[in-house]
Amino acid sequence: MRVSPISRSAALSLACSLIFAPAVHADEVTRYVPEGAFIAQSVVVPAGYETIYISGLLPPVVDPKAPASSTAYFGGNTEAQSDLVFKRLEAALAVQKLGLGDVVMMRVYLAGDPAQNGAMDFAGMMAAYRRHFGTPTQPNKPARATIQVAGLVGGPGTLIEVEAQAVRRPK
Repeated sequence: MRVSPISRSAALSLACSLIFAPAVHADEVTRYVPEGAFIAQSVVVPAGYETIYISGLLPPVVDPKAPASSTAYFGGNTEAQSDLVFKRLEAALAVQKLGLGDVVMMRVYLAGDPAQNGAMDFAGMMAAYRRHFGTPTQPNKPARATIQVAGLVGGPGTLIEVEAQAVRRPK
């Protein structure tokens, strides 16, 4: 049987991927994180895992005496609000007996920050994110999308909303 050059190339590629692929147990969540990346490029969840969907979380009201339209009402700048939202996410996961390390996908919605001339403060969000994900005590990084939006349901002082999917290992 004659094999075409394309088939040989495909076969070689498949063989190399099988030979050089990291050894992973079929029952483990696998995260592909490029060197130095702060998020996973992809996450593979094996069959049988339970998926938990966490609705969009906003920062809590921190200063009810501040005008509701101010960022102070929700705890301050994007970094401060992000930290509060990641703590809320951790609490929502704890109810399910899970932690931040169980998050496999996250969507971060950032509103324009008045202190940034209406641009999203990605650096502020990332400063808080790095305190919760990819740390020595919690090394797992989820796949993630970060999107700037025109506004959030909490009002003009709300700078961040986060929704997430987490998984639980089958019993």
